[in-house]
Amino acid sequence: MKEKLVSESRTIMTEMIMPNDTNPLGNLMGGNLIRWMDIAGGICAAKHSESHVVTASVDHVSFTKPIQVGDVITINAAVTKAFTTSLEVYVEVLAADITGANARQSNHAYLSFVALDYDTKKPSKVPPLRPVSSEEQKLYDGASRRRELRLILSGRLKPADATEIKDFFANT
Repeated sequence: MKEKLVSESRTIMTEMIMPNDTNPLGNLMGGNLIRWMDIAGGICAAKHSESHVVTASVDHVSFTKPIQVGDVITINAAVTKAFTTSLEVYVEVLAADITGANARQSNHAYLSFVALDYDTKKPSKVPPLRPVSSEEQKLYDGASRRRELRLILSGRLKPADATEIKDFFANT
């Protein structure tokens, strides 16, 4: 498979926060934001893998700065690493008012997706990723450790077998 660049699947999604998206305080409901993050991340993963994808996991999402009715959010999604049949996607949420003022990073998370063969619905191989910029390389370098941590937390990997995490701490 031919390797792909991060830029080939980068996905940007924009939403205006409407009253039906908010709680009684006029702030965006977290579930709506996570849904949009999942959609943007899924589109990004599908573009990279050129196949259908399903969400395998969502890492820690914190709601540090409220997003209010009338705000406009921009959701940026980029593949950080492609494994055999899965991909990690970094999703960042930026919020601003309609004029672009009061811009701020609101949320971010890492989402994992598994590529599926269209006919069999079984996991299918994904193209490797080639990071170009130093920021892409930094995200790429940390992806294997984040993956091991997800596997440990899901009970699919024993901590003693987490070689990437062990190596990281041994070299710091």
